[in-house]
Amino acid sequence: MSSHPDLAPRPTLAELPSLLAAFRAAAARLRPEQELVKLLVKLTGGFAEIRASWGHVVASAGRRSDETQSFKLVHAGRHVGQLAVDFPAPWQALAPVAAEYALLARLQSAAAGAARRRVGERTLDALLDGRGQQNALGDEPFALALATLVRQPARGASAQAAHAHALDVLAGAGEGYFAERHLHGFCTVRGGAAVWLWPTQHLATEAAELYQAISASTGQDLQLGVSGLHSALTSAAHTGSEVAAAFAEAEQALGTLQKTGMALFTALDPLHSLLQSEAVSALRHQVLGQLASLADSGKVETTLKAFLTHSGTLEELAAQQRIHVNTLRYRLKLAERAINGSLSDPATCTRLYLALMPSRALQEPHGASGD
Repeated sequence: MSSHPDLAPRPTLAELPSLLAAFRAAAARLRPEQELVKLLVKLTGGFAEIRASWGHVVASAGRRSDETQSFKLVHAGRHVGQLAVDFPAPWQALAPVAAEYALLARLQSAAAGAARRRVGERTLDALLDGRGQQNALGDEPFALALATLVRQPARGASAQAAHAHALDVLAGAGEGYFAERHLHGFCTVRGGAAVWLWPTQHLATEAAELYQAISASTGQDLQLGVSGLHSALTSAAHTGSEVAAAFAEAEQALGTLQKTGMALFTALDPLHSLLQSEAVSALRHQVLGQLASLADSGKVETTLKAFLTHSGTLEELAAQQRIHVNTLRYRLKLAERAINGSLSDPATCTRLYLALMPSRALQEPHGASGD
């Protein structure tokens, strides 16, 4: 049994045209989801709620019970939201019809958002090109995010067009998230990525929610990189440099991802870019080549790696390596000759540490232990 009384009589067939006309009118209003749920509750005396695809409540009216029906709102294979209703018995057959109008309301909101987004695209494109208008960002701190599709398009015009459409849908999904959070920023598509810039209030939370929102809305495997906080200054020149810096940070965060997920620039390991750079790769090849010239089956390299991570005496290290301390000293001398440097020189040890230690070990906090 439903927890609410049957407050409204069963609608008659003669009333159906006017009922559907009321639904259409609600779905065509400025805030269609809110108007529709208010109408449903006014008619039935029950409960109605529309959520975005990522779970955010867009509109809700009436009192929820434990017997709600849920309808997934899907358009062209894309999840755009969900309707939950709890109607009295005479009105329960209307629930699937309400779901169709809830979908229409969501699409109506999306269409309004798309028109709004076209205006925002021009503003963001100008900011990214260094042509931003003064005060375009207001005076609130802002952040910038980039998202790409993990699956890259195949060759061919049709595949490229489908990929471009998917990016446009992705940008729109993010714009919808910000609009429903009343964070009115800008979005565009640039260089194979969706781009968003918005005035942020709680960056870590908004970044996580944005990733959840665009993943749920598009059903795609995504990667999202998010910049740190930046100041919106009144000078157009400074604004352009801040936007460029935010874009570079978002790119760097995005570049750390090996698979689906979200990366926040402020949470990155500071050594990540260095360790992935060509300079460190060249240094690694150089040092390994120098040590390989010893032709000692890697014994000096192994001893040198142990030395670089040891903080005790040479006697203690020799005991750990199960070699005589004189053998240890001899191998370290061979290493110095091969690399043409002294192990008492901090700069030399730093170069060797970067070259010989695996990236994972370099990024662990000092003293962290592995398996």
